[in-house]
Amino acid sequence: MKLQLATNPSKNRVASQFTFQTTPDLNRMRTLTKTDKEEVLSFLKIRPVHTVVMTSFIRDNGMENTDNRGKFYGYRSLAGKLEGVALIGHTTLIEARSDDSLTAFAVVARQSETPIHIMMADGKTIETFWRHFTGDNRPARKVCTELLFELNFPFFVQNCDWDVRVANADELEQIAVAHDEVAFIESGVSPLLKDRAGFLKRCLKRIEKGRTFVVFENGKLIFKADIVAETSDVVYLEGIYVAPEYRGKGIGSSCLSKLGQQLLEKVENVCLLTNVEFTGAHRSFVKAGFKNTDCCQTIFV
Repeated sequence: MKLQLATNPSKNRVASQFTFQTTPDLNRMRTLTKTDKEEVLSFLKIRPVHTVVMTSFIRDNGMENTDNRGKFYGYRSLAGKLEGVALIGHTTLIEARSDDSLTAFAVVARQSETPIHIMMADGKTIETFWRHFTGDNRPARKVCTELLFELNFPFFVQNCDWDVRVANADELEQIAVAHDEVAFIESGVSPLLKDRAGFLKRCLKRIEKGRTFVVFENGKLIFKADIVAETSDVVYLEGIYVAPEYRGKGIGSSCLSKLGQQLLEKVENVCLLTNVEFTGAHRSFVKAGFKNTDCCQTIFV
């Protein structure tokens, strides 16, 4: 899942082959800074579920921070109003509300200093972005259609006798191994093998922020879920894991339902994305009270 745009010696030669139906005015594009924070947050708040990750990164790290693993860009109309916001980097996230802004983000992404690993946007947006980004119709390494599931009140709460709690730092190793398994199934790449130190650091940071929730039995991790992003309105979960020998027993759905109830005490909506092919997981999410409300495309570069 690497794209070494910044160090590819043929980059300029390839870029010259790109053609677009419309040419965006790149003078209307610029890197966003802390002075843009409130304006950007207001722009993203219009669609809080779809933009929860960018919003959470900004609230956690600010507009300019290496922990974002990329840079925020804004594209403005001739009148100076934001038409699009994007985080371009390891995880590239696009919220474009005009064709020009989408195309301009693709142009900037080709020069990303941070190798791009994942591209995400709703509907057909990311497919159009990919065509502009590559300049042709060559296939991505992997493309996933993912379903958006949302949980909000009222919903039927399952009985759950398991202790769903915030994880401790001394549980890092088991948590990282479980999260690595989920990531490998989703993307085909093991983050533990690719960058063990960096991956463990990121897992530990989530634990220290109180964003990893677990169930243990006799010292063994049997359930895990992570908050990857949160705002005052929305919590976005990922890394839902159930130990192999405990699967098919309703443990995942009951623990997720209990966790969802806890999280809805502080936000209005809990959401997660899952590969359209993971039908078993879908049944578990529905049983936990979640409803499928939308879909998006994820491209693994």
